Amino acid sequence: MTFLKTSTLAAAGSAMILLAACENPDDGYRNTRTGAGTGALVGGALGAIVSDDQGKGAAIGAILGSAAGAAYGSSLDKQEAALRNDLGNNVQITNTGDRLIVTMPQDILFATDSATLRSDLTADLRTVAQSLNEYPNTRVQVIGHTDNTGDANYNLSLSQRRAASVSNTLISYGVSSSRLQPIGRGEDQPRADNLTAEGRAQNRRVDIVILPNS
Repeated sequence: MTFLKTSTLAAAGSAMILLAACENPDDGYRNTRTGAGTGALVGGALGAIVSDDQGKGAAIGAILGSAAGAAYGSSLDKQEAALRNDLGNNVQITNTGDRLIVTMPQDILFATDSATLRSDLTADLRTVAQSLNEYPNTRVQVIGHTDNTGDANYNLSLSQRRAASVSNTLISYGVSSSRLQPIGRGEDQPRADNLTAEGRAQNRRVDIVILPNS
């Protein structure tokens, strides 16, 4: 009975933290609270599993998970704000609460049908590298995408080479290679309709996905 009561309290506390994370979404601390809520739920569950006193473990896990999640959410918010201030207007930044996605259109990185970075347009990558070095407790996926024009296998190869090129440039600016994972998706993950020129332009891109270390 004591276990059920304590577990119930832990779960309720976690739910309250998660509910608070959903309130006041535009006050600049959205991801701090979202991280706290998610961390509380995950920490509570893990605490219950590993502890001999499952109710106490759930409560402690919720508290520790909330603190860790809030810290990471706050870090994401700060990194997002700095990147928005420093990057060019053509670069899109998406903050999902558990990751940052920095989207760079092909036209600001590569010439058509090329995996060689344009030397006059690498300032944004330098800015991203500086941010990654300032926030080192993350891992980074560099994902190349194309539109569906031409052969699918060729597009996959081109996207892989572009992802590798961006990764190598980030490494040249001081980012540890152990943090980077270049990935090519080819035409498999469009973000817009390939039937229009505007849609195809949106699909030709490189996403730099910043994730917490697991």
